Amino acid sequence: MSEPVRLSKRVAALLPCSRKEAEQYIEGGWVRVNGQVVEEPHFRVLDEKVELDPEARLMELPPVTLLLHKPAGQAAPLQLLSAATHWQDDPSGIRVLKRHFSQLTPLVPLEPAASGMLVYSQDWRVARKLTEDERLIEVEVTVEVQGEVSAAQLALLMRDTDTRGQPLPMVKASLNSSAEGRSKLRFAIKGVHPGLIAYVCERAGLQILAMKRIRIGRVPMTQLPPGQWRYLQANERF
Repeated sequence: MSEPVRLSKRVAALLPCSRKEAEQYIEGGWVRVNGQVVEEPHFRVLDEKVELDPEARLMELPPVTLLLHKPAGQAAPLQLLSAATHWQDDPSGIRVLKRHFSQLTPLVPLEPAASGMLVYSQDWRVARKLTEDERLIEVEVTVEVQGEVSAAQLALLMRDTDTRGQPLPMVKASLNSSAEGRSKLRFAIKGVHPGLIAYVCERAGLQILAMKRIRIGRVPMTQLPPGQWRYLQANERF
């Protein structure tokens, strides 16, 4: 062989199989070039050693959804999505592939200063669910505030209109704990939007120290460490 060829062409000739099947093997992470996994069908090879993993399976690769624990103040959380930041205890069992980091749609925005769960998806069904049913999906957020929270302040947090009498999303707020001059509140809100929690806390005279989103719909963040991500499992639904 005197001229480099596409890896998909070499794999198709080695197996043999169709070019489309060769691309599926390559994008599925089953092909090695000189011992290194290569996932790009267009990768050029000349006289390198090309091998197919003995456990290779020919199958369509479904779209994935990634759940990221965004650290507080992270300006560009999409940069945290890589194989290096994949949670090692991810229970999904999905093999990490390069194609999982392309064509991701960010969903359910979060305040830049807050930490907590973000959703990135390749699946149009997930995107439609989180977009069209945004007002019906409950999110859960924990908020640490300065000082103690009175019963009157707690009631003010849940007032369903703003200062002009305009309706607000329904806010359910409860006091989790209070110690050392700090209180921890738990909010459950349907139809939340960035700035809403900050607004109701300011209205109640409460200074926010930290904010974390821990659940979106029926999907909790659980033990996912800050700065790491996991796959949405097949049995999880927002």
